[in-house]
This record gives sequence, C-alpha cells and structure tokens, in this order.
Amino acid sequence: MFNTNYNKTKIVATIGPASSTKEVLKELIIAGVDCFRINFSHGSYEQHAQSITYIRELVAELNYPIAILGDLQGPKLRIGMVEGEGIQLVEGEAITFVSEECIGTKEGLYMTYQNFPRDVKVGENILLDDGKLQLEIVATNRIDTVVTKVIVGGLLTSKKGVNLPNTKISLPSLTQKDLRDLDFAIQQDIDWIGLSFVRHEKDVQELRSLIAEKKGTQLIVAKIEKPEAIEHIDAIIAITDAVMVARGDLGVEVPLHQLPVTQKMIVKKCLLAAKPVIIATQMMESMITNPTPSRAEVNDVANSVVDGADAVMLSGETSMGKYPVRVIEYIEKIIGEVESKNYHYFRRADITQESSKDRFVSDLILYAGSLLARGSNATSIVGFTQTGYAAYKIASFRPNANLYFFTNNKKIINTLNIVWGVRGFYYDKSLSTDETIQEVKHFLKDENWVKKGDMMVHIASIPFIAKGNTNMVKLQEID
Repeated sequence: MFNTNYNKTKIVATIGPASSTKEVLKELIIAGVDCFRINFSHGSYEQHAQSITYIRELVAELNYPIAILGDLQGPKLRIGMVEGEGIQLVEGEAITFVSEECIGTKEGLYMTYQNFPRDVKVGENILLDDGKLQLEIVATNRIDTVVTKVIVGGLLTSKKGVNLPNTKISLPSLTQKDLRDLDFAIQQDIDWIGLSFVRHEKDVQELRSLIAEKKGTQLIVAKIEKPEAIEHIDAIIAITDAVMVARGDLGVEVPLHQLPVTQKMIVKKCLLAAKPVIIATQMMESMITNPTPSRAEVNDVANSVVDGADAVMLSGETSMGKYPVRVIEYIEKIIGEVESKNYHYFRRADITQESSKDRFVSDLILYAGSLLARGSNATSIVGFTQTGYAAYKIASFRPNANLYFFTNNKKIINTLNIVWGVRGFYYDKSLSTDETIQEVKHFLKDENWVKKGDMMVHIASIPFIAKGNTNMVKLQEID
C-alpha cells in the first residue's frame, strides 16, 4: 500500500464531522495524510477520544505511523450573542462594547475579553469576523466600556471573532479551557501540542514547563498568529519544537500584502534552525463545498511546497467539507508534481555558523551525508535517532533522497511524521554498527522501500550500542 514513491512534504488534516468515522480516516491515510489535527475549539472529549482510538487502530492495521496534533484554542477573542439575525454596522456610527454579558445591540456589545477596556488605546483598530468589519477606538473608561467608530461596516452576527492588531493584550497564553484540554491531550498521549496566539518565547516555555510537570512527553508547535510573534520570531523558533504559520488570524492581524513575504521568512528561518514548519489555513478552502480547488489555491499549495515547508495543513476542508478524501488526493498530486519537477533540493551551502559546540561534529557528519547522497545520486539516507534531532537536521538540508530513521523510542516514530521526507521505523536491537547497518538495509529491501542497485547513505554512531552523537557516514550499493 505504501512504497518508496511517497511525497516528502507532509499533509496535516483536521478531524471533524466530515472525517470522524474510522472508514473515512482510513481513506484519508491511504490518500496521503501523515498527521491528524484535533481542534480543541470544537467537539467533546468523548468525540476526540474516539477519533484517537480509531487512528491508533488504523496505525496498527496499516502498519504505518500517524502523528496526532492537539491544537489548543488559546485566548481567542469573541463578541457575545447579538439580537435577531445580526446587527448592521454603518460606516461612521458609534458602537459601544461592554464587559457585562448581554444580548448585543449597537449601544452595548458584549466582549468576552474582560481586560479589553484597560488594554486598548484611542486610535487602535478592532477587526471583527476575520477582518471583514473594522472599527476604531474612540474612547475607553478603562473599566467596563469602550466606544468605537465604524470604519468598514456590514452585518455582524453572534460570537464572531475579534482581532486587535495594534493592541498588546494582557491575557495569559493558556486559558482555563486550554489547561483542561492539555490534561486530556497528555492523558491520551497525543504527539504534538499546538499553542495558539504565541506572542513571545515565554509562552512556549510556560507550556513546556506545564507538560513536564504533568509528566508528558508532548512536543510543541508554536502557532504564529500575532504581530508580536513576528517581532520575537527568532527566540520563538529557538525554543519551540516546530512552528505553524497560521495564516487565518495572522492574515487579519498583519496587513495582507505582507503575508506572503512573512510566510517565506518564517519558513527560511525554520529551515536554518532545523525546526519543522507547517503552513496552515485556506489552502484548499473552496473544496469545502466544491469538488475541485481554484487555480489560486493550487498555486498557493505549490508555492508553500516550493518555499520548503515541512507540511501543509487542511482545516475546514477535511473537518466539515463535502470532499475530505478528494481534497487530500488533490493536494497529494500538487505536492508530487512540484517535488518531481520544480523543487529546490540540497538547499544548504554551509552550516558552520549554526552548530553549537556540542553538536558541531554531529552536524558536520549529517551535512556530509547529505552531500554524499547528492554526489552519488543515492535514493535513501538511513539513520538512527533517540530524540529525533538527527532526522530534523538532515531533513533541513532537503536532500533529494528518502530519509529512513530507526529508533527504539516508539514515541519518536509518530512525531517524525510531520518532518519533511522522514519515515520512522522501530528498532531495538543492540548489535554492532556494521551488523545493524546490514540488518536495516535488508529490512528496507524486503519491505520494498529500496531495491537492488540503489545507492544508500548510512549515518550512525560508533560504537552503536553507546547511542551517542552521529559520528560516522557510509555509502553502499544495495546488493
């Protein structure tokens, strides 16, 4: 079912009503999904637990790893209920926001963000409903009331999202709901945790400390959605395990014309840091209702692949769309076309400025393995990892070879499934380095991942049993 012709750029699919049955989840995996996202903004714990059970049953049935990403909602700002079918905001008129819950009118709209009057300043903007409506702060009593003027009007309905692109909000990065969701994610042994609305590296560190306190092993995906995160992007990338360019809220908070360049900047920085990066939101939005994507969406997916993203993510397309499997089939074809005909492999020319002192030799060996694969036209690079570091690092060089990594840490196998080009396998024997190399070579050949005549690069540590940093590289032909 799965062979060596897999795409290197991974696919993340969000689970929802359209994709929550075991049958559809299986079809999605066969179509090309590498990671399933559980969106804690929707659904019950019972529903999420059932989806996780199905995924793990399918992993065992198909003998194929799948990562699970639990996405925390974060401090999402919303208005409350409004009267009737909505209220019409007219350009130039005054709209008042209040801190006491009520049915909203133009004289009093409830804002769930209690510190709103204290944090905003006159002249700052409020964006409602994904930026469709724009208001300007006229006055605040800094206690419970904010008066605004409508700049761009339209129909405002209940519980629409709020963005404050100019305001430094004082909300914590983790809400009480997030803490409950985190407990559930750890209990379910989910692989990755998505941290929404990251503003600076302290937000990531807080989540990491909580995971450690709760004896969890989850890795963190920092979601870049706020202008403040762009200001602190280097520090955030340094401390997180992976990054998501979450273009929904980011595209509202940052001027739209800046979004493409911002995306490319983040991907480039993640490649240099050897941190996986996911591009998300509206990749194939029209396929929520249409059987085919728009030309612009096809180009968007292709450009994300060309940029060098580790993975692309689908949200409403697979969670509530009419064609969840079909959209995966389309995106898989787009990725395959780009990678086979217009992909920039072997992106890195030098790594000497990036490596820490304790990783310098290991990083050079991994880089040498990538160069050796290029010079020999090797079809695969095979390595061993305890933490995933070697896989992340060599994937960041973007070699034109399949990356097969073996580990005795079963948890690592699933987490690697969002890393560009990497397939993980379980291996727990304690043989010599040469014996191990021969054994995994025969395993890959027997399972049709490689074939006779292929060139293969091995990276490992000597002695193998010590499981130290990578210090050996070897090239051989498959006999």
